Amino acid sequence: MDKQSLFVQVEHLEERIGELYEELGSLKQKILELIEENQRLQQENERLRSAVPQEEDALVQATGGIDNLVRLYQEGFHVCNLKFGSLRTEGECLFCQPFMRKARS
Repeated sequence: MDKQSLFVQVEHLEERIGELYEELGSLKQKILELIEENQRLQQENERLRSAVPQEEDALVQATGGIDNLVRLYQEGFHVCNLKFGSLRTEGECLFCQPFMRKARS
């Protein structure tokens, strides 16, 4: 190996190190942004979780579970065990109907 090729290799290595340093800096900045966002989301989650139990208790007291299922069915969702929660696309469901008859009586 001659001196010129060694010098070229060192220059190339310096360039790669510089690029890696820049990439490391941008990754570090992205990590800081993600940490801040994560902290903000954790605080928001905590706030929402503290509010939800009160609302759920009030909802359960105001309406029973069967009333909620009837409401879901009227909004267009299945309440049968085969397709529970999926959207009803073709009118009435034969599997939901027995439950609805029972709920109405």
